[in-house]
Amino acid sequence: MSFGSKILEYKEEFLKDFDELLRIPSVSAEGSLKSKEALNWMLEKAESFGLLTKNIDGKAGHAELGNGGKLCATLTHLDVVPAGEGWDCDPFALTVKDGKYLGRGVSDDKGCALITLYCLRALKEAGIEGKNTLRAIFGTDEETGMTDVVAYFSSEAMPDMSFTPDSSYGICSAEKGILHLELKSDHNCELLSELKGGNALNAVPDKAYALLNCTENDDHQLMRLADAKEGEFEFKYTIDGLMILCKGKAAHACEPNLGLNAILELVDLLSANFDFRSLGNLCNFINTNFHREYDGTSLGIKMRDSQSGPLTACLSTINIDETGSTATIDIRYPVTFGGKEIIRRIKHAAEYENVEVKVLSHTLPLCLDESKPIIEILKTAYKEVTGEEPLMYHTGGGTYARKLGGNGVAFGPIFPGEDGRLHNSNEGISVESFWKHAEICLEAMYRMYIAE
Repeated sequence: MSFGSKILEYKEEFLKDFDELLRIPSVSAEGSLKSKEALNWMLEKAESFGLLTKNIDGKAGHAELGNGGKLCATLTHLDVVPAGEGWDCDPFALTVKDGKYLGRGVSDDKGCALITLYCLRALKEAGIEGKNTLRAIFGTDEETGMTDVVAYFSSEAMPDMSFTPDSSYGICSAEKGILHLELKSDHNCELLSELKGGNALNAVPDKAYALLNCTENDDHQLMRLADAKEGEFEFKYTIDGLMILCKGKAAHACEPNLGLNAILELVDLLSANFDFRSLGNLCNFINTNFHREYDGTSLGIKMRDSQSGPLTACLSTINIDETGSTATIDIRYPVTFGGKEIIRRIKHAAEYENVEVKVLSHTLPLCLDESKPIIEILKTAYKEVTGEEPLMYHTGGGTYARKLGGNGVAFGPIFPGEDGRLHNSNEGISVESFWKHAEICLEAMYRMYIAE
């Protein structure tokens, strides 16, 4: 029996704490107050377990076990993306339904954060004498920029070995580069008075609406065209004109092919009936350079490599009204390519539509040497619990592994073939998989703690 199985002894108490943590709506895109509350909750819980803690300006903190040797760590986050719509349960509570744990943060990443804390507790209460210092580090800003870990590591040492359970199994040795861009133009739409959609830069928007002044003939034509489109459209007459609502399907921006982009579907519908002048520069740019694509073909940035796969492009948000027109793009590019050339190509395409392009953030790719000691520890832990060898893989997701100085990787919690519905409604993970991950996590932390 693996040491990791000891985590199962804490199930009942864990689930009570898990529900309490999920009930803190720590949506970082809505401000830092609730994320700080979640961090304080976690550190107070750690202190109740007899662990040493440290809070770095309310942005990040850690619970610690041991003193000396190498610094080993897990890194998780307590902030979440907005709940959105379409839930079959309360997003900010723990629900058990059809053999799954459901709730915002169950798989991304509060569940993993609380597991790492309970792993420290299990090691302490088992009386394990480690050779190293073991930390569970908690951040509050992973979903909106990772400024939390920048602040943390400005005053705290970088771990010698570490992992972040914020992706999938097996072991992620490569993460694509991430570009977040803003598109901006004047409001020069003759017919379109509003077009809005999306609420998170790193998610496929599942709803959008347009408000326009058009003729009765245009109304009927749009309705006929909508019948042949993939999006789900609804037409409403208001005092300000015709409102068209589009419903798509949410997904993580790193996998836009798994969603249905409501903004692109709506712009595609409008562009099928109206000319460029009616819709304005920004919509024209989107129609010409995105269509309904997610691979950057029309933008001239389609690319892939063997280490990390293809580039993805997601139009995440749009806001067109009388004050101006803006939109945001999330691009994940292969590890062997450069972000500067992608930016240059997009700016070149935008010039033709008088659209300005601003770089909001640029996170460089990660490609880790597979001979690192942490890789062997994680392989051994995974095999000890599952009896199988973990695969090495790549992701378009952006995890804290990028901030670990080349000494850390993403590892779990989603198993192959499962859908954690990250950044979507009914986010969750099967009960069986959740506790299997907990066993693997404890086994890995145990082996880091006692490693020579």
